[in-house]
Amino acid sequence: QVQLVESGGGLVQAGGSLRLSCAASGSISSGNAMGWYRQAPGKQRELVATTTLGSTNYADSVKGRFTISRDNAKNTVYLQMNALKPEDTAVYYCYARRYREYWGKGTLVTVSS
Repeated sequence: QVQLVESGGGLVQAGGSLRLSCAASGSISSGNAMGWYRQAPGKQRELVATTTLGSTNYADSVKGRFTISRDNAKNTVYLQMNALKPEDTAVYYCYARRYREYWGKGTLVTVSS
């Protein structure tokens, strides 16, 4: 079993920055994908960024503004979010995949204009 606990969400003005963290407990290794998805009100959950074995993948909407990183020793994945926009407002969910998908409970990011 894998448990994911997110932290770091909050309220920020447009143009500001936030850093999300997700700590994983259980059997997660660098070979397992981890990342972030988000869901805005009234919209479907969408990929933000993922990382596996050092490779990264970003949604077009966040490229150049968000950076995903991972500390394998701490089983923690981070999402540094810069130049935030009101349209980035969403609940951000941590994701991991090891034989099946695992999800955190989510952390709310609100970007005011």
